[in-house]
This record gives sequence, structure tokens and C-alpha cells, in this order.
Amino acid sequence: MRGAGDSGTTGRPAVPAQATAPASSPVPAQAQAPEAIPAQARASGAEGVGGLGGSLAYLLTRAERSVNRGLSAALAAEDVTVEQWRILQALADGRGHSMGDLAEAALMPHPTLTKAVDRLVERAVVYRGNDPADRRKVAVFLANRGSELLGRLEAGIAEHHRAIRATYGGVRTERLMRDLELLLRSLDG
Repeated sequence: MRGAGDSGTTGRPAVPAQATAPASSPVPAQAQAPEAIPAQARASGAEGVGGLGGSLAYLLTRAERSVNRGLSAALAAEDVTVEQWRILQALADGRGHSMGDLAEAALMPHPTLTKAVDRLVERAVVYRGNDPADRRKVAVFLANRGSELLGRLEAGIAEHHRAIRATYGGVRTERLMRDLELLLRSLDG
């Protein structure tokens, strides 16, 4: 008996019924089964083995952009960007982080991170203080208002994740996340 996402004799994964996204879904057609992708997109070479569609980096970037569009919509009500949300999430452990550690955790270059942290400081959701491990260094901490903001964002983020699972399939989504973690560990050594 095959489960959702198991390969059949065609070499393509079986597509569960919920994998076809409704028009209002935040997950675009690119995340759907190949047969659900418009012929025009397939003909352009973007989805094929050759050209850009044959590049793992290209496909990962497209997937990230698509997922982040839906995440941005979920964060918009609180006027928070995806990058700012990453910063807040990284600081949610309560330990405080140096700008270097925060840049790595939030996947941001230092100049961009500095501007984003400055905006969050202006909103009083984060603050700068002495690093508990080394009082000579500055660390960034999540303020109480930042914790409250994260709490308000949780429902929208959870809904975004549910929409992806409903469109792509829960088992496939979890497997994709595990596979991406394995890929990262393999590439990072």
C-alpha cells in the first residue's frame, strides 16, 4: 500500500488529493505536482531538468521566495518583516546574542541586520545591553513587548504552516523539512 508521496512506476511521487492548491492558497503552483503546473511554465524550461529548473539552488530559492510570500502576509498585520521575525525568534531563547551570532541565526548580512535591529529597538521590542558572558561586549535581547509581539504572531504563522501542509501534504512537508535538515548538515560538514 502506497502512502502520499510514495513513488509509483512513473518515477514521480504520487500526489495526494489535497496537493492541488486552490486559487487563494498561499502556496503557488510551483509546489504542486508536475502535472498541475501550467503547460506554459513547463514549456519555458523553468520546471524541466535542463536550464534553471535543473539547478537545485534555483529551485530552493524559488521555494523559499514562495514560502516567504505567504509568511510575509501572515506577519503584515503586525508590521513585521520575515527578517525581523527571524531576529525575534532567535532572541526568544532569552539569552541575548551578539550581532555576529544574530546575523548567522537570522541569515542576514551585518549591515542589513544592524538596520533591522535599529528598527526593532525603535519599536521597543528588542534592546541592546551588556553581554552576560563578557560585559565589554554588547548583546541584543528580546524585550517584554517583543515577547508579546511574538505571541500575537503565532496564530498567523501557524495558519501559514497549516496552509502549506494542506496544499503539499503533511507527510510530504515533514519529510521535506527532514531532508532539508540533512542536506544542510551534509553541506555544512
